[in-house]
Amino acid sequence: MDLLQTGLIGVVGLVTIVAAGAFSKRLGVAAPLILIVIGVGFSFIPGAPVQVPHQVILYGLLPPILYSAALNVPVLDFRRNLTSISALSVLLVLATTFVTGVVLFFVFPQLSLAAGIAIGAVISPTDAVAATALGKRLGLPPRLVTILEGESLVNDATALVLLRSAIAATAGAVSFWGVVGDFAFAVAVAVAIGLVVGVVTVWLRSKLRDPLLDTAISFTVPFIAFIPAEYLHASGVLAVVVAGLYSGHNSASRFTPQARISERLNWRTLQFVLENGVFLLMGVEVTGLISNTLEDDLSAGRAVVIGFIMTAIVLVLRFIFIGPLLLVLRRQTENAERMQTRWGAFLARFRVRMDADDRLATNERVIKRRGRLEQAHKRRQADLDQARAEGLGWRGGVILGWSGMRGVVTLAAAQSLPEGTPYRAQLVLIAFTVAVTTLLVQGGTLPWLIRLTGIRGTDRAADRRELASLLDELGQVGLLALEDPDFRLPGGENVDPAVIERVRSDTLLAAESAWERADHGAGVDGLSHSPQRQYRALRREVLQAERDALLEARSAGSYPSRILSRAQALLDLEETRLEQIDNGGNG
Repeated sequence: MDLLQTGLIGVVGLVTIVAAGAFSKRLGVAAPLILIVIGVGFSFIPGAPVQVPHQVILYGLLPPILYSAALNVPVLDFRRNLTSISALSVLLVLATTFVTGVVLFFVFPQLSLAAGIAIGAVISPTDAVAATALGKRLGLPPRLVTILEGESLVNDATALVLLRSAIAATAGAVSFWGVVGDFAFAVAVAVAIGLVVGVVTVWLRSKLRDPLLDTAISFTVPFIAFIPAEYLHASGVLAVVVAGLYSGHNSASRFTPQARISERLNWRTLQFVLENGVFLLMGVEVTGLISNTLEDDLSAGRAVVIGFIMTAIVLVLRFIFIGPLLLVLRRQTENAERMQTRWGAFLARFRVRMDADDRLATNERVIKRRGRLEQAHKRRQADLDQARAEGLGWRGGVILGWSGMRGVVTLAAAQSLPEGTPYRAQLVLIAFTVAVTTLLVQGGTLPWLIRLTGIRGTDRAADRRELASLLDELGQVGLLALEDPDFRLPGGENVDPAVIERVRSDTLLAAESAWERADHGAGVDGLSHSPQRQYRALRREVLQAERDALLEARSAGSYPSRILSRAQALLDLEETRLEQIDNGGNG
């Protein structure tokens, strides 16, 4: 295939991805599912199928995909669901790997147990792309989405470490304790590297004031974390996830608003192309996998049937695992309630003691200790309230069990099996069958199952009230700075009272608008006549007039292009701000 053909295939693929993304919203079907079907159909066109080396996917595409997903996972939610994420991403992967490996060992007479476990590790992890694309689009509760995202981000590391150990075991190079030691080493080193890379790159990016340079650096972060971890035989995947979680968590306090906007836009675009591209690629490779299987003794049809059986096994294992996990989570919540009651009683006694003893009440160290205890108590209470409000229950367990889709990592990892592995072509086809079947069957029926169980996502009205309350709280704190009679600007100059009043009015605008949406709901006729809505509508008319004048100035060439571009950016920023105010309660 020459360079021109490669370029043409790339253009057709990108156009297909965009078209699928546009039509998926109208059809109510997630774009990855549409792209797999399109890819399968495309694979039967003579000369169309392509075979991408698995190294390109595992080392080139997987790091940025996982990093972009980790950026958007709140560390707070990740911490609150750490038990669920750890159990699903480690214990379930281990169980699935060994059970499916043993089954394959008995199915294929010439397959060693180590090779069977290797393919078991391949089909055990769920897919981060599938969880993100389907879970959020279908309106699942936030806690379920967090668990699915967290599981799929971490379990790739578990599975790939197991795969590496199992491949080494096929040559008799490792023992059981060697595998355990390798796993512990891979996790510890990966977490350390991910944290170091996160700290260093966040510090470096915080010193840059150019969003272009900042975003360019951010594109290198997943590879900066992945490459040294893999070189040290640790988990590059886990290092990328840790770096992404750290960067996303610290972006609010360390990066400029322009840098955050630029990073969010660019990473969303890159994530959209890469995520959907790998699903299209999965479908395109189907004929190549079948043709490779036909060259061996075992038929492709039998390999597909075995793939269906393995799909059923991984699904049953997941549901078997989910039941005890729900019981553990319920017991954990009950224990947390008892501990919180004890903490509350302890703090009450501590307060009484401080109030009764003047020396304690004025001791700075004791005061700081009390503050830390109060903060910890408040944080635990918030965690407990969140667990009560978003308890999984049997409905959540059913959705969690049915959402274990496999994806492109399964296919790429299967292709990394050594060439001399018995039944290698059949094993790759089995892995492909598991991935595609789970995506199409489970992903395709998930909307129906959500309606059947009656599980609901976020309450939009409650979200609007929460947003209004938060904006009101932020606004009140911000307005306190204007109440200071000695207030001065950073340069020391006094401020005109009219300017202060204008800033006060603008500060109250977002909160007042949010409360209107919370009280009346979007779309109510009376809401359109509110002063805040009229203000934004009028401001948009002014912006449109300014935009028309800008286009005329551009046509006339009366200003330099760089000045016109800066004016355009300012108008875009103001219009974006107005849109965020209008849509803030509907996200």
